[in-house]
Amino acid sequence: MRIGIDIGGTFTDIVAFDPRTGQLDSLKISSTPTKLEEGVIAGLTEVLARLQWSASQVTQLVHGTTVATNAILEGRWAKTALITTEGFRDILEIGRQNRPELYNFFTERPKPIVGRELRYEVPERLDYQGRVLKPLDEERVKHITIELAQQGVESVAVVFLFSYLNPAHERRVKELLAHLKIPVLLSCEVLPEFREYERTSTTVMSAALVPIVSRYLQKLDEATQRLGIRREWRIMQSNAGIVSSPLAQANPITLVLSGPAGGVEGARFIGELAGFKNLITMDMGGTSCDISLIVDGKPLIRTEGEIARRPLRLPMLDIHTIGAGGGSIAWIDSGGALRVGPQSAGAEPGPACYGRGGTEPTVTDAQLVLGRLDPASPLGDIPQLHVHRAQAAIEEKIARPLKMSLEEAAWGILEVADANMERAIRVITVERGHDPRDFALLAFGGAGPLHAGCLAKRLRIQAVLVPASAGVLSALGLLTADLVHHFVQTVLKQAEELDLAHVNAIYEGFRAEGRSRLREDGLDDEQIFFVPSMDLRYRGQAYEINLPVPNSFLSQAQWAEIYEGFHEAHQRLYGHASPGEPIEVVNLRLMAIGKGLQPALKRRDLRSSGASSPREREVYFPETGWITSRIFSRELLPTAITGPAIIEGRESTIAVLPQQQATVDDWGNLVIKVRA
Repeated sequence: MRIGIDIGGTFTDIVAFDPRTGQLDSLKISSTPTKLEEGVIAGLTEVLARLQWSASQVTQLVHGTTVATNAILEGRWAKTALITTEGFRDILEIGRQNRPELYNFFTERPKPIVGRELRYEVPERLDYQGRVLKPLDEERVKHITIELAQQGVESVAVVFLFSYLNPAHERRVKELLAHLKIPVLLSCEVLPEFREYERTSTTVMSAALVPIVSRYLQKLDEATQRLGIRREWRIMQSNAGIVSSPLAQANPITLVLSGPAGGVEGARFIGELAGFKNLITMDMGGTSCDISLIVDGKPLIRTEGEIARRPLRLPMLDIHTIGAGGGSIAWIDSGGALRVGPQSAGAEPGPACYGRGGTEPTVTDAQLVLGRLDPASPLGDIPQLHVHRAQAAIEEKIARPLKMSLEEAAWGILEVADANMERAIRVITVERGHDPRDFALLAFGGAGPLHAGCLAKRLRIQAVLVPASAGVLSALGLLTADLVHHFVQTVLKQAEELDLAHVNAIYEGFRAEGRSRLREDGLDDEQIFFVPSMDLRYRGQAYEINLPVPNSFLSQAQWAEIYEGFHEAHQRLYGHASPGEPIEVVNLRLMAIGKGLQPALKRRDLRSSGASSPREREVYFPETGWITSRIFSRELLPTAITGPAIIEGRESTIAVLPQQQATVDDWGNLVIKVRA
């Protein structure tokens, strides 16, 4: 039995898969923001009891966590020190020349994670080829260890110049600090790439997270052991691959997109089942909306980004996140304009309609007021929704100040939320050179399917795909993910100077380490695959293009093909190429992939499953006003539905707009055809 658990801002989602029957079961309970592990264990306990599984039957536990993300966003990291090359103590504050607002001379940068008093310089120096110019001053390191103990430091980051070419000095520092019994993270292991600022920032963030993430995951391990489950947790990474709990604790910066990554992986899996290879994924939950692209069946990966305005470099899904969720609060700005988010009512107190003390109008309140949600249908573990509370909040805070009717105000809230999400989709598509009309929109999360029809119409997207497990797709994605380890090494060589024997030796080292890690995870060699690539650029450029490399010893003929392929890729991405310009090889990369068992979902037999007799309810649409609409149960659907209609499931609700047509595929996924 396999269980995936994903924590969101409002709800914690659990998916359980029984491989004997192909049956999926899901559960949605309120998150416990102050003690996240309690919600995870409560959900795990409940799903075992409901399915009557014994703890010994659980063979896999996978978790998508927001612990690392929340710690950075809220500034709740461990007391961390930085040990760096003499003269480079202030690199975290100097940063880059670029400013977030070009013409704002008063922009304040985020405060460094490590204060200046905990940044230590060590005499040592390597040159740009990794040769020792100045030996490591070990006496200075020993003196620093005394200060670290006196300061009560919980974690240490070690970042020396050019250590990605020669890690000897960093590794020696780790040996000298071993007696302190605290985590020591080396940049040569976290990020063996050039660009000192990004390498320092990433290593420091990871070091600051180690005690936080380790405590959390160790609590989970102890709690599951008490339940009688003897399986080790596996954790979703930002690259949509899972990793063992000890490896996640060793380098927790890889978890910053752990939650959203599960949703994208689940979308890829469902899209493949349903026959859609090009997808815009939209995960709208209680507090945020995550947008990503899947092109030709593969999620897009980037190698740099930022969190809380702090740069980081690591392989991660290309996800654009905005503060637009069911709990996003509607408000009126100083100019009298209606705004929605990014503030959220979250799980506590939640939208006004939850009846938990919330008084601010939210997107969920607007959906309820307009008849899209059934007050009597439970939402997760919330037994009922209070229409009068939602009406009062919208009337007092929005309708009356703007001199609108209740319906106009509620619809205005949804329009503004949709406009915010439309802009986010354009960022990830149009601004990256993709036409949204070439994609289907895959909507999931508790709130996504309610907005998908309107968004598709605005963007002229022809099809919307809503998975059968839309409300818990991020948790399902945890069970479809492969084990993935990324390796990278900077070489910085002109193409004509490239030593292919050296390149092949680096790739072979990556393969050996990847194979070793995946064997430790219990995989056989036939389950292990490698995907090598390299970053190239024209000499003098600041950014690179990643190109695939044959998974074999690289020959001169293959290298010539890659060389020519770079010009073609540059032309495709930027509209121009310079075949006469020299090319530089920047980084060598490799993904070691351990193929897990993909869930073989049970098909939905349309011939024998009966459709429930639809109920009827008045629902508001701007084209029609209040109109009698059919209300279907998600568990029992006819093969085709014509809008206007509302489809209610246990964990999400779908709105089919007037003139839209919806059909059900063999796995219970809903495909909505949109008229622009």
